[in-house]
Amino acid sequence: MAIVKFENLDVWQRARELNKNIFFHFINCKEYFFRDQICRASLSILNNIAEGFERKSKAEFKNYLNYSKGSCGEVRSMLYTALDINLLSKSEFENYLKEVTIVSKLLYGLIRSLDK
Repeated sequence: MAIVKFENLDVWQRARELNKNIFFHFINCKEYFFRDQICRASLSILNNIAEGFERKSKAEFKNYLNYSKGSCGEVRSMLYTALDINLLSKSEFENYLKEVTIVSKLLYGLIRSLDK
């Protein structure tokens, strides 16, 4: 059965959950530059999946999935910074890192499936 809307993609659902968790974790962060950047990067993951899916072209969808994967890298990098400047505990860092890594791997798998 073909997926007819992006909301049914597991990777989009997981990216949505990651974005929500990051948003609520950093909502009261006084380091505004950091909060805004990590929230935008995590939002970019799910929005690029959605935008690419709606383009209805396999090539464009793949491009947008690659943008999403790049945003996963940005979030991962920012998580290290959050750990370094004590915005995250070690366990919070590990949980977020695990989740964004799963999203990145799901994106990679989806990108590869589009090559077939």
